[in-house]
Amino acid sequence: MKDARIVIVMPAFNAAKTVKDTYEEIPPKFRSNIILVDDGSKDNTVEIAKKLGIKVFTHTRNLGYGGNQKTCYWEALKYNPDVVVMLHPDYQYDASLIEELVRPILVGRYDFMFGSRIQGRQSALSGGMPKIKYYVNRIVCILENILLDVNFTEHFSGFRAYSDKLLKAIPFQSFSNDFVFDQEVTIAALSLGFKIGEIPIPTRY
Repeated sequence: MKDARIVIVMPAFNAAKTVKDTYEEIPPKFRSNIILVDDGSKDNTVEIAKKLGIKVFTHTRNLGYGGNQKTCYWEALKYNPDVVVMLHPDYQYDASLIEELVRPILVGRYDFMFGSRIQGRQSALSGGMPKIKYYVNRIVCILENILLDVNFTEHFSGFRAYSDKLLKAIPFQSFSNDFVFDQEVTIAALSLGFKIGEIPIPTRY
């Protein structure tokens, strides 16, 4: 773990109110390689991120969630990382759990990990997840599990980790610029035989 190169990427859009809190929750030992890609924000996300010492890339126009992640991973791979962590800068995910998220990848158990907020209905709702969002998430999750022949508890996590091998193997630049991007990454990873795991994380809205 101590010799591994971990790069954290933050796909940002109007995250000025939460990016500082998100950054400060990241364990100090992981703060040396953080990239934020701003997707045409209308607030001062970029200014705040730069003051925090985060490496910032900006899109002159909004490309969409998938388009943002494409830039994130393209820039992250230039660091020759062992693992790339994607963390939404909206403070909905517990960044203090980064070490737990990346450990299964570093020891070779998995190639792709994500944090699941929906290990149980009560924990998700008590954490502030709107009921409609919870039930839609569960229905879509069941359908995707059937289609992909997997048994994940969530498919929409904004807290993920990928091995460099996986990111170099999947053609992510050809994927959608929209929210379906995450599902395309999952499908590509499974089709190429990569192993995917999850850890429970607290729900925080």
